Amino acid sequence: MRSAWQIAWRYLFSKKGHNAINIVSGVSAAAVCVVTAAMICVLSVMNGFGNLVEQMFSEFDPDIRITSATGKSFSTDSPAFQSLPSLPYVATMSEQVSETALIQYKDHRMPAKLMGVDGHFQELTHIDSIITDGCYSVYDGAFERAVLGQGLASQLGMNAHFVGGIHIYAPKRVGKVNLMRPDESFQEASAFIAGTFAVNQTEYDDQLMLVSIDLARDLFQYDSLTVTSLGLRLQDDVSVQVAKKDLKARLGEAYTVADRYEQQEDFFRILKIEKLLTALLLVFILLIASFNVIGSLSMLILDKKADIEVLYNLGADNRLIRRIFLYEGWLVSSLGALSGIVIGLAVCLLQQHFGFLKLGNGTEYIISAYPVTVEVLDVVFVTMAVLILGFGAAWLPARKISMNHEKDTL
Repeated sequence: MRSAWQIAWRYLFSKKGHNAINIVSGVSAAAVCVVTAAMICVLSVMNGFGNLVEQMFSEFDPDIRITSATGKSFSTDSPAFQSLPSLPYVATMSEQVSETALIQYKDHRMPAKLMGVDGHFQELTHIDSIITDGCYSVYDGAFERAVLGQGLASQLGMNAHFVGGIHIYAPKRVGKVNLMRPDESFQEASAFIAGTFAVNQTEYDDQLMLVSIDLARDLFQYDSLTVTSLGLRLQDDVSVQVAKKDLKARLGEAYTVADRYEQQEDFFRILKIEKLLTALLLVFILLIASFNVIGSLSMLILDKKADIEVLYNLGADNRLIRRIFLYEGWLVSSLGALSGIVIGLAVCLLQQHFGFLKLGNGTEYIISAYPVTVEVLDVVFVTMAVLILGFGAAWLPARKISMNHEKDTL
């Protein structure tokens, strides 16, 4: 095996009988290099966008959210829930009541998701960091306030500096509907706008309005111990998975305990599928590039036909000859892969530090340049894909050498 490697290495850099073979071999390695670098860069950019969106969600979503597994709301009047704030891994607990309501400002009406939050909501999330206009306040001691998603406020034609109130309507949950007076079948409340926020996600910015939990409970006819969800912020040194496992054991199967990924499960699943499809497409492009290795190796076999006969006469068997050219083709792919990985990582590193590839003119989006995050598993995946396809591309012409020689000896 060592002699096969030595001969293959010598063939890789030795002068060929025809200069075209050197050119084709160089083109083959360059093609693998370019595709490998492109795979590293594209997958890293997708990681960057994924981390960016995750960061946006983390500004609003709690570390852990507890909801009912069977219904919309549940009561916190039990020892299990009363003990949650005192758990060593819980930093903050916040109660929330969320329902759909109709909101009206002057002549503008539209449905929205109303979320009633308590005084711990600011500690639970980073809501102050995503306020785009006005301030965060759901109750100022005298008047009810509301904080709207930026898109929702725009559709209603209002902002934080308007003094007009928002009227909120919700159908009564209890009691009978009076067909003679259908207007009496709705609960009504009002609030003044305090500010707007932007998570840069449609489900929040265009649909959500934050109010005090007392207003939400009165509007939706919930008692003071009923919530639709509980949000928990964990201590900084606590593992989310460990905390989630303990909470599931404490609360039982009647409740759902979701971390940030599970709260946005559909979005992150789509993101993973997109990355998988992109990786498969890039592997297909790499497969096409590997055909260059087949061509260059086939030309090298023809050029070294006399050397092959000499090796046979010296006692080399088919297995050794096949290994020489198998390693030769693999070396071409490996050199292309190595240089491609180095170039790809260098481009990603430069983009992380200098951001020379801009998004639009640098001011149209929430970030000015393409985000990049290099993950070790992506580098391993790209390396294994190149080596496996390179081995397959080298194996086809190398196998043919053995077959041809066997036919000649017969």
